[in-house]
Amino acid sequence: MEFNCGTPLDDAADFSPDALMHVADRPPPVFVRGQGSWLWDREGRRYLDFVQGWAVNALGHSPALIAQTLAAQAATLISPGPGYWNAPSARLASRLVAHSCFDRVFFASSGAEANEGAIKLARKFGALHRDGAYEIIGFDQGFHGRTLATMSASGKPGWEALFAPKVPGFPKAKLNDLASVEVLITGKTVAVMLEPIQGEAGVRPASDEFLRDLRKLTRERGLLLMCDEVQTGMGRTGKLFAHEYAGIEPDVMTLGKGIGGGVPLAALLASEEVCCFEPGDQGGTYNGNPLMAAVGEAVFGVITAPGFLDEVVAGGERLAAGLAQLSARHALGDVRGESCLEPCEVEHAARVTRHVSPRSRVFGRAHSRVPCAP
Repeated sequence: MEFNCGTPLDDAADFSPDALMHVADRPPPVFVRGQGSWLWDREGRRYLDFVQGWAVNALGHSPALIAQTLAAQAATLISPGPGYWNAPSARLASRLVAHSCFDRVFFASSGAEANEGAIKLARKFGALHRDGAYEIIGFDQGFHGRTLATMSASGKPGWEALFAPKVPGFPKAKLNDLASVEVLITGKTVAVMLEPIQGEAGVRPASDEFLRDLRKLTRERGLLLMCDEVQTGMGRTGKLFAHEYAGIEPDVMTLGKGIGGGVPLAALLASEEVCCFEPGDQGGTYNGNPLMAAVGEAVFGVITAPGFLDEVVAGGERLAAGLAQLSARHALGDVRGESCLEPCEVEHAARVTRHVSPRSRVFGRAHSRVPCAP
């Protein structure tokens, strides 16, 4: 049977946003094409993209490798269903395990879904091994997604009353303040969850010393340490995973964004002793489908190829140096981050981002910092 694809995919002449829910204040350009670091709108204007889908496009816009992998896998097997094995997901899981301190992987479609899975895994672990402990200590200004549970786990200002009542069990500590974590630990605590670098908060890193002390504390108290590396993982900071800078081994880690290079793919990784899910506890229609897993495998192969992460570090150094020069020239403020996740402090970030976009540059905005994630 043949199917007519209808309107060409790149035909944006009759674009109208009226049928879309208004969930973001988007600028006027309608993008129709991307290549590498560049985007083109329907009027043919070209934009240098410093956002890359919010740190998603690990290999840039529309790399040939991903296009070819999608086409080849789509012609072979798209989605047999999560109740059956498929080779791409098994191969990608094996590669993730071989390059990390973890033993098993659960694939998801978004970082929020992976973090939701991590929360469920921790609560099941608490039910089995810590007398029903269920509380997960998070951090002020942390961000773990937009499901109801991950919003509750987040410490994003202004979210306290949104979609109330929130899911209980997520007390908040202060980043880089170990005493603020210790005071929250009770018999109900099962885990501590954090981003090695808080992205939504404007790229606020947890110090290596804090991460090492936190790992020591959680081990002493029998708690799980869960690292949300949805944004920092997959080479974004110059190492495959950002927690490697501190030399620690978490019990649980989540990945998203860059793992799919632009397609919806995420992962929950855990050590063997933490993997307590039983059949029926966790799942999802598209989880580990071969179309997305094949792309993840291709992206992973590039990121782990010899010399790739060295190039990320070198590129990050150039980016930081350039941002520092701009900051000094225009008295913008602090520049800090790690490799290809760098913010620039700007007092009037909204005004700056509105100003630069028409001049063919696309920046993101997080509070008073303009983040760059090329």
